[in-house]
Order: sequence, then C-alpha cells, then structure tokens
Amino acid sequence: MTTTMLRLSLLLMLLTTVISELCHPHDKKVLLQIKKELNNSDILRWDPNTDCCNWVALTCDPKTHRINSFNLFAQEKFSAQIPPSLGLLTYLESLDLHKLPKLTGPIHPTIAKLTHLTFLRIDWTNISGPIPSFLGRLTNLTYLNLSFNNLTGSIPGSLSQLSNLGALFLDRNHLTGSIPSSLGSLKSNDLYLKLSHNNLSGSIPLSFGNLNLTFLELYRNNLTGDASVLFGPNKTVQSMDLSRNQLSFDLSKVEFPANLTSLDLNHNKVYGELPQRLTALDLQNLNVSYNRLCGQIPVGGRLQHFDVYSYFHNKCLCGSPLPSCT
Repeated sequence: MTTTMLRLSLLLMLLTTVISELCHPHDKKVLLQIKKELNNSDILRWDPNTDCCNWVALTCDPKTHRINSFNLFAQEKFSAQIPPSLGLLTYLESLDLHKLPKLTGPIHPTIAKLTHLTFLRIDWTNISGPIPSFLGRLTNLTYLNLSFNNLTGSIPGSLSQLSNLGALFLDRNHLTGSIPSSLGSLKSNDLYLKLSHNNLSGSIPLSFGNLNLTFLELYRNNLTGDASVLFGPNKTVQSMDLSRNQLSFDLSKVEFPANLTSLDLNHNKVYGELPQRLTALDLQNLNVSYNRLCGQIPVGGRLQHFDVYSYFHNKCLCGSPLPSCT
C-alpha cells in the first residue's frame, strides 16, 4: 500500500511538473520582461513560479503552447507605453489593448514583427503619433481597430496591402490629409470601414467604387466633392453615414443599393430631389437635413415614418412630414 501511494505521489509530482512547463520558456521570459516594461504593474498578477499559460490576459495555443493572444481591458490606473518586448511574442494572433486611458506614446515598431496577427485592437487609449506604415506588413490581419486615440498625420497607403482585412476602424482621432485611393483595392466582400471624426479632406477616392462595403462611416470630416461613387444598384452597403462634410452631388441621379437600411447625409451640400427609388428601400434610418434639396418628398415606403428633423433645413424640400408643397 505504501509503495502504491509513493508511486501515485511521484506520478502526481511528475504531472504537476509537466503541466507547469506547458508555457514555452522563451515566451515566459519575454512576458516577464513585458511586465518589467509595464512598470511591474500589479494588474498583471504573473507569478514566475506558475505556468504562464494560466496567467491573466493571455491564452496559449492548445497544441504548441505558444502565447497566441494578449488581451488587456478596461484598466483606469494602468499607466505605461506599449512595451517593446511585445514584438518578441511572434506567435501572437490577437493583440487587444482596449480602454486603457493612460496608455501613451506611439505604436512601437516591434509590432511589425507580429506577422501572425489576425486581430489588432488598440482603442480608447491615449497613444499618439502617426499610424505607422509598417502595419501594412501584417498581412494576416482581418481586423484593425485604432479608434478613439490621439493619432495624427495621414492614413498610410500601405494599409491597402492588408488583403484579408474585413474591418478597418480609424475613427475618433486627429487624422489629416486625403483618403488614400489605394484603400479602394481592399478585397473583402464584407468590409466595415470607419474613418469618421477626423480632419480628413479632399474627395472620396473614385477607387472606393470598387469596394464591397457593408458598413461605412465618414462623418465629421472635411470631405468635398462627389460621393455618388459609393452608391449603385449592385453595391452591398447596408449602412452609410457621410454627414457633416462638404459633399456636393445630385441625389436625384443616385441609384441605391437594395440592402441599404441606414443613410445619413445631413450637413452637406447635396442638391437635386429625393428620388422615388427611395420608397423601395427598407430604411430604418434616414437623415438628409441641412442640404440643398428641392421638390416633394416621395410618398410611399418608409419615407413618411421619419420626422421633420430628417428633412428640414433644405433649399425647397416639401411634403409630408414637412409642410405641403404649394
């Protein structure tokens, strides 16, 4: 009985040792360096005597046991810059730094080494500086979110190299310059694109006519010119917000995608009439206020479901829910 118990004890010790060593030694060393670069933050309760695959904010690949995700969320007191050693976790597939208001500094160049990344989110932080062109090397990315930061400068055209990208969110920054026409070569069949709340200027690239957009936000910029390239009967876009720019085009000549359910054009210089074709759409949201539209609001569909605020402050638009045309 004693021999059996001894064997069981030895087996348990062996299993414990094996389990504790699942985390790759290189990754463990890098993680401890990251903790040091993060000012040994108490938030990261990483005990060097335990398996790093069980540490908070991390996951390991179940087969290789390499660290494949680093996810740090909603830490008000967390104060640091993006640690350079993150770039040494070369098996990362997901890097998520979300709602860290005291995360500052630029996007560190070592991020360019994370070529296995499919998901990169650094949002609701105080990182600053430009969007680095080296992000275009992360060609496995399907999701890139850098919104709600203090990023400045122009949008690098190299982002068009992200051929697998299905979501690009750069909204709520301080970006300037024009939208690169090269972004029109993004190949996703279900693209979500958010560039709103910046200081972008110039026209919407003609190449955007090639995009298979599902969701588009360009509002609160200084964009000018013709936006009709975004519309068309064969387009796939469902929601489009172009409000609060200086766009100018004839809405009466626009053909709308059949799946369009939300359209916001308020505070632009759009002219012409509201076309009858709008009545065929299952619109859940519509706002064309503060433009230069004229003529009667077509009767039918959902156009009379919207209140006066969706239509008012136009040149000579009339008809329900506005006053009748006389």
